[in-house]
Amino acid sequence: MSWSPFSKASMQDPGSGHDWLLRECPVHRCEEFDPPFYTLSRYADVESALRNIELFSSQYGQGPRFSDPVGMLCDPPQHTHLRSIVQSAFSPRKMLALQAITQQITTQLMDEIMARGHEFDVHDDLAFPVPVTIIAGLLGVADQDLDKFKYWSDIQVAAMGASDPTQYAQDQADFSAYLTRQLRDRTRALTAAEPVADDLLTLIASASMEDGSPISETNALSMLSQLLVGGNETTTSLITNLLWRLLEKPELWQELRANPTLVESAIEESLRFDPPVLGLYRNTTRTTQLHGVEIPAGSKVWINYAAANRDPEVFVEPDRFRLDRPKKRHMSFGLGTHFCLGAPMARLEAQVVLSTMLERMPDLTLLGEGERITPFFLWGRRHLPVRWHQTRSRPALRLR
Repeated sequence: MSWSPFSKASMQDPGSGHDWLLRECPVHRCEEFDPPFYTLSRYADVESALRNIELFSSQYGQGPRFSDPVGMLCDPPQHTHLRSIVQSAFSPRKMLALQAITQQITTQLMDEIMARGHEFDVHDDLAFPVPVTIIAGLLGVADQDLDKFKYWSDIQVAAMGASDPTQYAQDQADFSAYLTRQLRDRTRALTAAEPVADDLLTLIASASMEDGSPISETNALSMLSQLLVGGNETTTSLITNLLWRLLEKPELWQELRANPTLVESAIEESLRFDPPVLGLYRNTTRTTQLHGVEIPAGSKVWINYAAANRDPEVFVEPDRFRLDRPKKRHMSFGLGTHFCLGAPMARLEAQVVLSTMLERMPDLTLLGEGERITPFFLWGRRHLPVRWHQTRSRPALRLR
């Protein structure tokens, strides 16, 4: 058997070849991309690589192509310092405050959905607007810019995995120009001691490097772009994947209706079973050998979270979606130094959306599988059509 992340089977179902990778080819070399890359799939290998940042470096980007070490997409000490600047925006206290905002946005969107009719698209009408509205608010983006903000976010992701990324050059330039204007306006306001919003843009514009020098515009723009993509693209896919699997097998939805305390378990199982990011890349700093395969220095290595999440050495019945799965750490948010900064926010948004839908649309049904997003290293639904049914109210009890 041969395997490719670009094959029709893998694009339709990334999990279709993971069993073969795990058993027969734990270190795979893919020649179908420029540059070629290696793939690590076993849980123990993925865990080891994510912890060994000295060998598996992020210094030249976590995407499939080599990039300059800017922003947080690099190794310590720069990564550690820049991450510390924005870490406070994702603290437990901030997440507690964000819960009410998330609930307000979700309720408003569901009111609009239910006023229009009984059929809607989970992606377009709920899973996209909730995360993008929240991250845009945290970044200080105006409401009228939300649509193009989301468009630019999609462009950033599409360019990373495209065979010809130059087709997105103009859109990327427009996005960079927009962020540059926002950053410079905020920097000017700070310099003039004008009142400014308490948001991520202010945090970044007012911060400095460890030596006291201002953060370069290049680093600041990279951080803003990473926060944008990480703050909405992956959460959108988490929500659509979650609803897709729960409604694909109605007995799962019914089980969750009967026991809403399983909401957290459903979210974690969705992350394990259908990670929105199938894996990110590292760059080898020296030649190394693993399972008898030599990986040369300077190679791109795909750390395949999705395959590790299906490793039978760690997960019982790995190819089954279970609400009662014993707690085991999945790899979907990464591990160690580069553990996903926005993990608490993604979990919070998914929890609010799912709980609200269970309450307000208990008889929800799936109308089709929709279609997947295109970047090969991401996994989500671009469309997910559903229908909600009016639940009959119970007759009032008559007192004799």
